[in-house]
Amino acid sequence: MTANPLNARERVICTYFTHAGDISPFAANTASPIDFHRRAEACAEAGFCGMGFSLDDIHRILGRVSIAEFNATLDRLGLIHRELEVLADWFVDGERRRDSDQQRQQLLRAAADIGARHIKVVGDVTGAIHPMPRIIDEFGQLCTEAAAVGSAITIELYPTSNLADLQTGATVVQGANCANGGLLLDVWHMLRGNISLAAIASLDEGVINHIELDDGPLLPMANYATDTISKRCAPGEGEMPVQNFLAAVAATGYQGLYGVEILSDAFRQMAVEEAATRAFDGTRRVLEKTA
Repeated sequence: MTANPLNARERVICTYFTHAGDISPFAANTASPIDFHRRAEACAEAGFCGMGFSLDDIHRILGRVSIAEFNATLDRLGLIHRELEVLADWFVDGERRRDSDQQRQQLLRAAADIGARHIKVVGDVTGAIHPMPRIIDEFGQLCTEAAAVGSAITIELYPTSNLADLQTGATVVQGANCANGGLLLDVWHMLRGNISLAAIASLDEGVINHIELDDGPLLPMANYATDTISKRCAPGEGEMPVQNFLAAVAATGYQGLYGVEILSDAFRQMAVEEAATRAFDGTRRVLEKTA
């Protein structure tokens, strides 16, 4: 199957850490230090059709502007697609689960308030073993709750978590059998996780419900976590075969949106206007070459 024509201005959203500025994803509070309106205007001017937000960021923004103003601002700028991140520990027990359930309810309320297209969730990075039937049941329940607020749940496969590979992710998604549940494939995690493009291309249609793009060194420069949050760049500016990844995704029949997630030391120091423009322009060029 060949890729369908891709209009970047209709299908590319700016993920949170691409526009968040000088804030680490491992910070105790991940709210952006940059004014919401400035970030929204930068994303719209660059060409994006949507934005992502962390839960901490949403809390800070909605402590300063009303939900009505928030939504009106994004609507006026054509940023019609919104995403929220990120929920962990949604299938574990104990204190971690209690904390997760609190965040879960906050994310679901925020999704209802801002009309979030999806909420990103991740697996367990502690090395603990969890029975697959439990993960499937918990994912189904989470999808049901998200559907009630008009949102979807997307599992971001992450190489150092228990939800790391395509087979495991597809087992969860297909086992739960929820129309609003699917996988998020980030080119960075796929290639650094040694997941083959042929395996991606062979996924059943509908298993993927979101794609994220970025670029960077093909080989590790430090440890995985450090590289992941500090060495990424705009699509087309690194060494990764981003166009081949896009072709593999297209072979599955994927027709959805693309997020641009750039976590890097360099991007965190850029003015948000420059970061958004560079991210969008690189993505647009790669998509145009692939289509």
